[in-house]
Amino acid sequence: MYDGIKGFRDFYPGEMTARRAAMDTLEETARRYGFREIGTPALERAEMWTDKSGDDIVDELYAFEDQGGRHVTLTPELTPTVARMVVAKQQALSKPIKWFSTRPFWRYEQVQQGRQREFYQTNVDIFGSSAPEADAEVLAWAADALTGLGLTDDHFEFRISHRDILGGVLESYDADVDVTAAIRAVDKSDKIEAGEYHGLLADAGLPYDDAVQFADLIASGDLEAVVEFADTERVSDAVENLQNVLAAAADFGAREYCTISLETARGLDYYTGVVFECFDSTGSVSRSVFGGGRYDDLIESFGGQPTPAVGVAPGYATLPLLMQRAGVWPEETVSTDYYVLSVGDTRTEATRIARDLRANGHIVETDVAGRSFGAQLGYADSINAETTIIVGERDLANDEITVKAMDSGEEVQAPVDAFPGGLERPTVDDFE
Repeated sequence: MYDGIKGFRDFYPGEMTARRAAMDTLEETARRYGFREIGTPALERAEMWTDKSGDDIVDELYAFEDQGGRHVTLTPELTPTVARMVVAKQQALSKPIKWFSTRPFWRYEQVQQGRQREFYQTNVDIFGSSAPEADAEVLAWAADALTGLGLTDDHFEFRISHRDILGGVLESYDADVDVTAAIRAVDKSDKIEAGEYHGLLADAGLPYDDAVQFADLIASGDLEAVVEFADTERVSDAVENLQNVLAAAADFGAREYCTISLETARGLDYYTGVVFECFDSTGSVSRSVFGGGRYDDLIESFGGQPTPAVGVAPGYATLPLLMQRAGVWPEETVSTDYYVLSVGDTRTEATRIARDLRANGHIVETDVAGRSFGAQLGYADSINAETTIIVGERDLANDEITVKAMDSGEEVQAPVDAFPGGLERPTVDDFE
């Protein structure tokens, strides 16, 4: 026996059925908004990450040298890849560019609840619009996707902020502040004790008393107080932009899910404007379910023309935790519409019936192992077949088959030549 690798999960049919239902809902919602599906490679040049974050990030990657001597990595996130794709065909692509994809990613990090080393996400991005409506549409898609899964505003909230509010307030202090480090401290604020948080802000260059004052101001979420305190154009513009996004979100139907939370920072350095994270409203899921935001400078940093961008990426490690807590996670079981049970020398007719039922769009299984009547009926029960069609030699001699409802055990005879005929979903009720 070989053990699986830590942080890499197997998904058996029942669990995969539930995951697929969630993925299909998110993807179909994206299609209704006009997002177009793309496919992206599992392997990229490691320089796409080391050039931006330094060589130390290699410790967090599944990076190696391939046989051509290239330093490559399994992709830990999608954003640099789609940035590369936009740059490659920037002039030919109609703007705004609206893309989505669902795929796995890989990061070498500590395994914990809601975090694996291989994980799946549905990424949704808009390139080429700086308008508040683009941010609002991403928020609206996320809200529609979650409500499509059966969640309500009692189950989740979007905590929304703006990176320039944080950066502008920090720069207003008379101190040599490492703004990037300070924002990373803000991003950790809900996971650590207040004293440790203040210490991280002090390490970033804020005098300790100023660190406490800054933390209290940001925690208040009072936009007017923030503008008055900082008294800079950067902060006032950022507050206006955030308010415009929230106003657009109201028209798009997503405002009721949004809460202003200036402590929401998002840790990645490429975020530039509005950022948000989805949280379990009850706090039962202790970490962010997913997040997103603006990254207006990334395309240019990859050698492209200046191109504003905004996106979000729900993941299928944390999203099930929220859905399970809310009681809307799909049942982890397989289901089958029909099992065609063949007895004796009846394969030709049994497979014809199976083909016709499949042509009507149904999930149909039939015997492929030469099993007995009892073994086949037991198998039909194990795959939760709704209806079993029994094709036996005696019935065929009378030009009939047997239709059996598996839940009640009720059986009726049906003419073989007229089955399924013009019936879209034949059941015992059609032949009584």
